[in-house]
Amino acid sequence: MGKTRTQLFRSTYPRRVSGAYGRVLVVDDNKVIRQLIRVNLELEGFEVVTAADGVECLDLVHEVRPDVITLDVVMPRLDGIQTAARLRADPRTGHLPVAVISACTPHEVATGVDAFLAKPFEPGEMVRMVRRLARRGERARSDGRRGAGTAGSTTG
Repeated sequence: MGKTRTQLFRSTYPRRVSGAYGRVLVVDDNKVIRQLIRVNLELEGFEVVTAADGVECLDLVHEVRPDVITLDVVMPRLDGIQTAARLRADPRTGHLPVAVISACTPHEVATGVDAFLAKPFEPGEMVRMVRRLARRGERARSDGRRGAGTAGSTTG
């Protein structure tokens, strides 16, 4: 039996979420990690959609229209580094803030992501990072800029 999407969702997503900090697309092949990230972000007012790998992320990103994307590095089918590169190469997604949350070191993560957080991580630190990226993404959209940072830059 093939993999299915990790969350059922409506056919269209509104651009803004009323009363929330924004929408986050969480991409990790480990279901427990996806749920850990999801619960902590939802408790802080984010709407969260999940994907199990890079292929599913690329399938969902245009429909979900996230404000921030978090990626694991080591995943089946399409890893986080290749997924980030494809997101950056697409003019429709190149502006989206991308954070890598991985057991890899920042030196193993190529440029083209806006932030890096090592596993295991403190949930509060992860929430702060995503919040900074959501604010940065909002500023970039309002300024008309395209933001592609480098791994390890978590300042907003």
